Formats: sequence, structure tokens, C-alpha cells
Amino acid sequence: MTIAAKQELSFDQFLEQYPEDGRYELVDGEIVRILATRQHEDIADFIADAMKDEVKLRQLNYKVSDRIVLATQTQAGKEHGRNPDVSVVDLALWRSNRLAYAALQEPIQLALEVVSTNWEDDYIDKLDEYQRMGISEYWIVDYLAIGSRTYLGNPKTPTVFVYLLDESGVYQSTAFKEDDRILSRTFPELTLTLNQILNA
Repeated sequence: MTIAAKQELSFDQFLEQYPEDGRYELVDGEIVRILATRQHEDIADFIADAMKDEVKLRQLNYKVSDRIVLATQTQAGKEHGRNPDVSVVDLALWRSNRLAYAALQEPIQLALEVVSTNWEDDYIDKLDEYQRMGISEYWIVDYLAIGSRTYLGNPKTPTVFVYLLDESGVYQSTAFKEDDRILSRTFPELTLTLNQILNA
């Protein structure tokens, strides 16, 4: 008896089969639904709103969205489709093909992930994929201090990590806690702290 191997979806096939009833990612050839708690959603929405306000106030040429799917690649060369909690993309890139799906194969300006119980995805897998894609800025918002002590210290405390791509294409990170003003290359005048996010 022969058992047929399950066919892994390509990124294009993932987009064609993308369900209409929520947020999904392509991981190791399979469509995976993203389910978040209400607190997780509130935090992502609060940060997205702060960034949208900054775009309007400073008249910046960015689109801020939670529905953009990114075509990423693993170290092993597998195609993934990631859907960050918040994406910031240059308007010129976004408007370059307005009839296309809300999916991009080019690097965006900023990707943000709010950490869930599968924290390794954000700290390890997505970090590597976003760096490989060339995304200039990546935020990890670990509001429940779920990540390991390697990242958060001992005792573990809620932290926002901002990773900035350097000239050699490698992320350099800075950790922000409590009332530290979160420093962003994309939004240099943004005044936002972790405590404000936690009170969202």
C-alpha cells in the first residue's frame, strides 16, 4: 500500500485558497488559522491606532494595516505566508498594483507581532524570516512576559523589543520596559511607552 504525501501549498496557492473568515498564515505548506485573545487584539489595535495617528499628524506616506500577508522564506528555503499583527508599508509600494491581493513579496517598512503562547514563532522563526526578507523594523510586543528568560531577563517582565536592520542586513535589538519611550526608526517622533500599551 502506498500513502500519498500531502502536497505543500506554495505562496500563490495559499493566496488562492485563503479563507474569507479570519486571519491565516502559510506555515510549512499548510494554512494555519490565527486566533488571538481579546487582550491581544486590543493591544495590536491600540498600537496600530497610535501609528495611524502619527501617519496623519506627520503626513507620512505609510499605510498601517492588520490584513497584509507577507511572502517570507525560511532558512531551508520554504515559502511561508506571514500576517503580522500590524504592518506598515510605504504607500508607493502599496499602490504599485492596487488590484493585487493584500499580499506583498517586497519588504515592508515595519512588522509588529504581539506575542502569544507560541512565543518561539515571534522571537525565532518570524525574526529570521523578516530579517531575511529585509524588513527595516520589527517589533515584538511581549506584554505577558511569555518569552524565555534569555530574552526577558530574570525575573521576566513585559517588554517591547525593537529590531532595526543594520547596513549588513542583520537585526540589532533594543528592549523597552515600563515608561521607556519606544524608539522607532519608522516613527521617530512617536511618543509611546509599554505602560501606555498595557493600559490599552
